[in-house]
Amino acid sequence: MLGSGGLRAVRTDDLKAILRAVHRGELPCPITQTGLATTGLLRLGDDLELLRDLDARAVKAVLVGVLSERRS
Repeated sequence: MLGSGGLRAVRTDDLKAILRAVHRGELPCPITQTGLATTGLLRLGDDLELLRDLDARAVKAVLVGVLSERRS
């Protein structure tokens, strides 16, 4: 994902919603446009390219790391 802005464009509340949805099994991984649409997060599709090919465990790890960084 060379040249990507990572997850900077995604609001903290949206990252929390994604983490919650993945944790509850409501958003299957790898994340797809269909999964995002089902959970009401389709508007974030382009901004989540970094997470696209990751399994649920990896998505959770990335999101927890990003959210931890934002708290400090």
